[in-house]
Amino acid sequence: MTATSDSAPPPSVLAAALSRVQEGVLLYRTDGTLAYANAAAQALYRSHPLYSGAEPGLSDLLPAHALPQAREQGRWNDYLPFGEGRVLVAWLHALPDGEHILLLLQDPGLVRDSDQELLRRHAELNVRLTAAQEQLLQAEKMASIGQLAAGVAHEINNPIGYVHSNLGSLQEYLSNLFALVDAYDRALASPDPATQRQEIDATREQLDIDFISRDLPQLLTECRQGIERVTRIVKDLKDFSRSDRDHSWKLADLHAGLDSTLNIVWNELRYKATLDKQYGTLPMIECLQSELNQVFMNLLLNAGQAIEERGVITLRTGAADGSVWVEIGDDGAGIPAEVQQRIFDPFFTTKPVGKGTGLGLSISYGIVAKHHGRIEVDSTPGQGSRFRVVLPTRQPKLVTA
Repeated sequence: MTATSDSAPPPSVLAAALSRVQEGVLLYRTDGTLAYANAAAQALYRSHPLYSGAEPGLSDLLPAHALPQAREQGRWNDYLPFGEGRVLVAWLHALPDGEHILLLLQDPGLVRDSDQELLRRHAELNVRLTAAQEQLLQAEKMASIGQLAAGVAHEINNPIGYVHSNLGSLQEYLSNLFALVDAYDRALASPDPATQRQEIDATREQLDIDFISRDLPQLLTECRQGIERVTRIVKDLKDFSRSDRDHSWKLADLHAGLDSTLNIVWNELRYKATLDKQYGTLPMIECLQSELNQVFMNLLLNAGQAIEERGVITLRTGAADGSVWVEIGDDGAGIPAEVQQRIFDPFFTTKPVGKGTGLGLSISYGIVAKHHGRIEVDSTPGQGSRFRVVLPTRQPKLVTA
């Protein structure tokens, strides 16, 4: 006999099929007694703390209003408390035969076999997305350094220039001092050194030894300061450009990060703005400091670019209620209201071609969000802008079961 589409499979086939379903399937008679439960349903109701060994009736599992609503509307569904700390999703359907009611139970936390591949692909995509974000952040860092290259070179060239000049003076001073030492040697080698006093005095005056003795300590101090300035710039560049691949969250001093960033960008700002620095008292905060330095650099550069000729950049910090804030303001052109809605969009920029990637504020927004913080913007066209970065002092900890 050939099976047709109207023929129903035998009960044994239906039971075998339902035994492989991960949802609980229960079939009740209209009097509330259990007619059928698949293996998943049996495991669920046996795990209930109130299970007594008998098959549960509908009234044992459902609230009183569930069955009347299912009979009236054909179905009922809701979240069902199922023991301490556990909730199942329940669907109740009145079947067309009028004699049976179908109850489906589903554990929302259950990972189904069909979902395993989806979860694997999701994890793989998450790893690739994280890697792409790291690459994008690093590329933006290097682009920022590229834009600042001329200014950084100037900042390094200045101290190197006067160190080089001072070394030339030092070489001349040493020659004069050795000439004076030779005069003393000749005097000591003569039968009567006192007779050489006049020659020594003349040599001292000719070589201007008194001036050398006053100028030499200052010259060496300037050389040391120049080398320290170059060392600090190189260190700040190195710290800024590193990729932080270990993702280690550490306690850091935001003021040190701000000063380090200012050290890199100051040559870009010094000819357009004066700096009004108002530091408050900040605790150490848990963060990825090199990434926050990227945020500060972007905001400082934007503040400088908003000033057309000469203005003031205000840098303020403070702390309150378990958070710290860093505020960077300018008295430049301001941001129109219609533009403010898009400033954090990727690749959006109002700068001329070649002056910006349109990623600075977007990346900054993502970094601050990763730190569970926020960026607040207050801008009035013609009066300037103020960006405030608010960060928690400690990152929230994941609660594990």
